[in-house]
Amino acid sequence: MTAYDRPAIDARTLRPRTQMVHGGASRSAFGETSEALFLTQGFVYNSAEVAEKRFLGEDEGFQYSRFGNPTVAMFENRMALLEGAEAARATATGMAAVTASLMGQVKAGDHVVASSALFGSCLYIVQDLLPRFGVETTLVDGFDLAQWQAALRPNTKTAFLESPTNPGLGVLDIAAIAEIVHAVGATLVVDNVFATPLLQKPLELGADCVVYSATKHIDGQGRCLGGVILGSQAFIDTNIHVFLRQTGPAMSPFNAWVLLKGLETLPLRVAQQQANAEKIADFLAGEPKIARVYYPGRKDHPQYELAQKQMTGGSTMVAFDVAGGKPEAFRMANAFEIIKISNNLGDAKSLVTHPATTTHQRLTDAARLEAGIGPGMLRLSVGLEDVEDLLDDLRRGLAAV
Repeated sequence: MTAYDRPAIDARTLRPRTQMVHGGASRSAFGETSEALFLTQGFVYNSAEVAEKRFLGEDEGFQYSRFGNPTVAMFENRMALLEGAEAARATATGMAAVTASLMGQVKAGDHVVASSALFGSCLYIVQDLLPRFGVETTLVDGFDLAQWQAALRPNTKTAFLESPTNPGLGVLDIAAIAEIVHAVGATLVVDNVFATPLLQKPLELGADCVVYSATKHIDGQGRCLGGVILGSQAFIDTNIHVFLRQTGPAMSPFNAWVLLKGLETLPLRVAQQQANAEKIADFLAGEPKIARVYYPGRKDHPQYELAQKQMTGGSTMVAFDVAGGKPEAFRMANAFEIIKISNNLGDAKSLVTHPATTTHQRLTDAARLEAGIGPGMLRLSVGLEDVEDLLDDLRRGLAAV
């Protein structure tokens, strides 16, 4: 057999859609077309001397799939290309990525500032988990730059936000917040899952770290879980690498392979989902049974100008308040036939959820209202169906209200 030994393409010279097909690939001697799936726990060494060097970091080979795996490495390298990051580390889930990105930086006595407009599990990490380990935390109104400034302390280590926010699609000024936290030597971590790597580049706006639930748009077809942390090589080496190696929230090689396949079609899917979302947002805005529509691509969005500045699209997500509150929101959701009720998002299938009773149910009523999550809010993740069928389904739901 003749080994496949053609030189690898320099994916850094390619455009994003080509990078998503070819970037990060590493072929074996068999010359496979699709990325190889390395379902292995460990690796063997040519000699005890090689094993010693590998554990000392003097040999670049793999040691154990909790530390690194060829299939997982291909996914990490492709994500780094897409994000424009120097380095990436994959995790078992998106929440593992969020947890590691924060806990990998802090120790007892440090301080963390975060926007209060966060996904429920992220709020748990900030409000409940970090303080158990002696880390002080402060929640601020993320849209108010003065609150970020006032919350900072000499021991502030990092700041955390998501933009657009879940579920209300509020847009935070990433560049301005980054400048504020950097002034005291702190870092900024951004959860970019609603924007996807295609519609917003937090690192270019000044963030130090970007996290994703790869479960969402990156897989985008409801198949597997995954997360990823991206940043400079120094940030990953200093804060993330050892934390992941020793605590073990490793991504499965099979999941990495599935996510690689998802990345191949990510630009096509996000473009169509966003086009559908724009039409749906405009349709809902004209319906009297809908009290309010939240979509960053519409001029009536409170941060529309900021969204135009830091995003290249309005997202694949639409949130809206159904007049009549929870009972009417439930009636509308229950009447859908195409749109499915699910707390997931970023899927090829359109999915709707009632945040107040699902993703943000652990919050108090006052906290939900402060975050703009009313009893009538529905969050719609727009899929790849024909938009006219989705509009017909929305009309079906509205007729039930």
